[in-house]
Amino acid sequence: MIGEGAPRPTTGWSIVPRLVRGASPVVLAVVGALSLLVGLLIVTRPLTSLLVLTIYVGISAILSGLARLLAAPEKPLWSRVTFGSLWIALGVAVLVGLGRTLQLLPQLIAVLLVLGGLASLYDALARGRLSQRVLAAVWGAAQIAFGVLSYAWPDVTVLLVALVFGVRTIVFGATLLVRAVRAFVEGRRSVPATAQPAPGAELGDGDDADGDAPRSAASSDVPTAPQSRARAAWLAAGRYALSVVLIALAAGGWWANAWLQDGAQVVDAFYDPPAVVPYDHGRLIRSDEFTGQKPANADVSRILYTTRDANGQPAVASGLVIVPHDPPPGPRPVVIWNHGTTGVARGCAPSLRDASATKWAIPGLDRALAKGWVVVASDYSGQGAPGDFPYLIGRGEARSSLDAVIAARELEGLTLSAHTVVWGHSQGGHAALWTTQIAPEYAPSLDIRGTAVLAPAAEPVKLARELVTGDANALLSILISWVLVPYADTYGDVHLGDYVAPGAESIVREMTQRCPTEPGVIVSVAAALGVSEDRPLYVGDLTTGALGKRLEDNTPDGPWGTPILVAWGSADEVIPPHLQREFVASLCAQGEQVRTLEYAGYDHLGTLLPGSHFIPVLISWTDARFRHADTHVDDCGG
Repeated sequence: MIGEGAPRPTTGWSIVPRLVRGASPVVLAVVGALSLLVGLLIVTRPLTSLLVLTIYVGISAILSGLARLLAAPEKPLWSRVTFGSLWIALGVAVLVGLGRTLQLLPQLIAVLLVLGGLASLYDALARGRLSQRVLAAVWGAAQIAFGVLSYAWPDVTVLLVALVFGVRTIVFGATLLVRAVRAFVEGRRSVPATAQPAPGAELGDGDDADGDAPRSAASSDVPTAPQSRARAAWLAAGRYALSVVLIALAAGGWWANAWLQDGAQVVDAFYDPPAVVPYDHGRLIRSDEFTGQKPANADVSRILYTTRDANGQPAVASGLVIVPHDPPPGPRPVVIWNHGTTGVARGCAPSLRDASATKWAIPGLDRALAKGWVVVASDYSGQGAPGDFPYLIGRGEARSSLDAVIAARELEGLTLSAHTVVWGHSQGGHAALWTTQIAPEYAPSLDIRGTAVLAPAAEPVKLARELVTGDANALLSILISWVLVPYADTYGDVHLGDYVAPGAESIVREMTQRCPTEPGVIVSVAAALGVSEDRPLYVGDLTTGALGKRLEDNTPDGPWGTPILVAWGSADEVIPPHLQREFVASLCAQGEQVRTLEYAGYDHLGTLLPGSHFIPVLISWTDARFRHADTHVDDCGG
């Protein structure tokens, strides 16, 4: 092709084919079968074979470094020594520090990609055909781009690399097997010296223009000059086409990265506590107007306040205070709303979401405001404000909720009554039960009149047992990470390594950094789908050991001493209805006053949403608690 220049001499990135040239068919068959087996293992079991993947990455880096050192003589010595030595050093580091590099694998892969990209960019400046140099430049830039992106999405990096390395290994193994079979069939004792692409080989490299070994001048099938020119033209066109594909992939990766990150909630400066905060819990640090959707008849403020975490240490939390316009005279009764699961990352705080102060997020909110009640909704510590998020950790949730009410008393122009009723859904149902349980000791100034829980996650250890005995799926992997990581961060005796497959801790932690409402959760789902089969991500029984004991410790056991309202749907897909019935039975056995309602056909969110038949019951039951009215409060008698 015009402008292509002279063919580039052999460069030596494809070292593995050189090692097997001229080998016996038996050797190739064994090497091919082993490569095929390892590739299949990596692709089909990316987590259970993560150790194999790490070893493979280390060996591949060493081989790539050796290949660079053995590159064609026309390449500058400093280039061969520098890039080759770096690859070898990184490969040795991966293998020597294997236990640690299991955790650092995504970062190491990123470094290898950037290093390979720099080497390819240098190759693009060397002599060679124009199409080869263009492809080398594009391939180098693409490697650097994906190396940078791998830092942003380390969990998916592991899975994608497992797929890429696994597929390349499968292709390499299958190629060797085919060559070995052909040699057997033709009765040869050795395999012809035909180079095949190896895992880790650079794009655009080969032994000559079409990737085959140089042919003998006496060979009967030596291509004629027109054939050679046509073949060169086709190869050049292929390189240009591949360059376009690589550019599109890199651009698509950056666009996807921007789209995924732009959809995440931004935690603004309001949630950053000052250098010095009051030591006492329940003190207001600051407040401002909530900028999201608001009920037509209410003002909504977000607050930042002091609290105590699950271990009793000083912490900061945020929340919303929803106050009706023109309320009746006198101190206002308070409804504490404990929100359900929104994720466990800091950016998952409800007060960061636009619709958190609407009837779609808080059941019966419009009716509560019409009655003049003030609704206080904590984010819990660790969401919005920095700190460890107490997911299904009762005392941490409850302290955040109680301190939100105490802090709201400091808002200008607001007078709150001590009369309080606690509501909660799902995780918030668990928080609501703990809120009422610890209130007499932790917040004696509040008069808790009753507790209403909707589809509560009341008994974490039983729920965990249900989760681990169910079918493995992506949602299950994410839910388990939301429980396991906060418990490990909160309790010193709970260690991720006791329950997570070796090397998978980074994947588990990354799953907790995204919220269900942001586009980035697609990445968590993709990672979970890649590891959910046979549940290889988690190797320990979540209900045993330190974690099992802590889950048991976080099961509320009362006494409550005030009426409890429990409602759930018969079609709840998250918390099995039989767990609710068992919980109600235990409450009745303790002598608590419990009213129960099971709604046919309702799923996990059914009781919460507008139009639920439970909403009028919730409002009338709460109104009766504030008035100390003598109403139906106990179904335990029969």
